[in-house]
Amino acid sequence: MDIQTCGSVPSRRANPDWFSGTVWQDPVVEAPAPARIRSAWVRFEPSARTNWHTHPLGQTLVIVSGKGRVQTWGGPVREVRAGDVVWIPPGEKHWHGAALDVAMEHLAMHEANAEGKHVDWMEKVTDADYGAPLGA
Repeated sequence: MDIQTCGSVPSRRANPDWFSGTVWQDPVVEAPAPARIRSAWVRFEPSARTNWHTHPLGQTLVIVSGKGRVQTWGGPVREVRAGDVVWIPPGEKHWHGAALDVAMEHLAMHEANAEGKHVDWMEKVTDADYGAPLGA
């Protein structure tokens, strides 16, 4: 058993190659083999978001606070709020981030595949795509 005490791991600024705007990450777990789970608390300032990306085994997001936006490739921009849970299937191209004027925090969880890969980062989300009207 390993107990990670609150505040014992420093927050890190998210890689600007993979995110737009100011985003902070706090690692929760990167379990050793044979487990494959990875998890992080992610805080997005207003208008901040991920690039388009996929996860080989899917991803679950638990929206902890604020209001955000999510979109799958070819789908509408959708709003998420604290308490919502989002499941993104394996290989589905998507992005997620804060609302235009409200910050958002989520717990992100995903697994690495047999080769140890857990995410494929792609192009940035354009301001036009990010700011599109919300869909159903």
